[in-house]
Amino acid sequence: MKAAMLYGVKDLRIEDVDKPDIRTGEVLVRVKTATTCGTDLKILQRGYVEKVIKLPTIFGHEWAGEVAEVDPALKWPEKGMRVRAGNSAPCLRCPMCQKGRYNLCENMIWLWGAYAEYIRVPAHMVTVNMQEIPQHVSYEEAAIAEPLACVLHGDEEARVKLGDTVAIIGAGPIGLLHLLTIRKLGVERVIVIDLVDERLDFAKKLGADEAINGGREDAVQKTKQLTDGYGVDVVIEAIGSPVTWEQALKLARKGGTVLEFGGSPPGTEIRVSTEMLHYGELTILGAFHATPLHFRKALNFIASRTIDVRPLITRHMKLDEIKTAFEILSTSKGEIKIAITP
Repeated sequence: MKAAMLYGVKDLRIEDVDKPDIRTGEVLVRVKTATTCGTDLKILQRGYVEKVIKLPTIFGHEWAGEVAEVDPALKWPEKGMRVRAGNSAPCLRCPMCQKGRYNLCENMIWLWGAYAEYIRVPAHMVTVNMQEIPQHVSYEEAAIAEPLACVLHGDEEARVKLGDTVAIIGAGPIGLLHLLTIRKLGVERVIVIDLVDERLDFAKKLGADEAINGGREDAVQKTKQLTDGYGVDVVIEAIGSPVTWEQALKLARKGGTVLEFGGSPPGTEIRVSTEMLHYGELTILGAFHATPLHFRKALNFIASRTIDVRPLITRHMKLDEIKTAFEILSTSKGEIKIAITP
């Protein structure tokens, strides 16, 4: 079969590899659509946590497809069923899982390999984190359940609520998913900060009340001006840079919450004002990945169109064009997500 193999930073190749053979309890899925992700771009440009990705590997982790082969011992799923699966499955036994922190599982099973004609889903993942896709939901919509699940987890951790004023740093796919999600939570006002006008215009179309170009304006000063000098209730950092992590701390009001959602490069650090943290009672949170429950919630939100992710797909390309797709994402000002078809 054809697959996009990742060998290292900026080393992505289209190759012919063996079609996977399923083992006990496993399912083989023909990938119908795999969507690009900001995490994929970061992995390609700067690498990732070795514990999560062991190279070389077939690249990609947001996908949806049709069941091609099933272990005969399984009663579910059935051949021909439209499915998606999370790119992870917690062990359910480790100390973190026993505390209900499934996204922090010490023995997490990770699944990469979306940019290929077929993907083999491990037995434990079939049981814990695979869902059937409703007929009216497209494969590309279903694929976006993975990043939406992570966003749902983050917004729950930040306790975004009715009437809040929220600032989102970053108008890429993750920032826009946060925007779509918190709008459904009944927030009063959303301020989006980015450096690219095209992305900010897109955010306005999706419901942002204010858009600030941080390259032309002092984003902190402008945010304070828009909030009568107080700052916002919740800040969501959706870029993954120490610079914007620190900027996020300056946007929040007293008693506010800062969600450091975007993953910064390994080994980086930020500085925190002790005065702001102590006297301002600032809450600073990290949020990583999602739980199987969030994956199910995400697909339900998409299926009901409570969260309409369709506008985020801005281009369709073939698997053979995967390197070009990531070149476009790294340089384009208007592309959000590209749907890749094997």
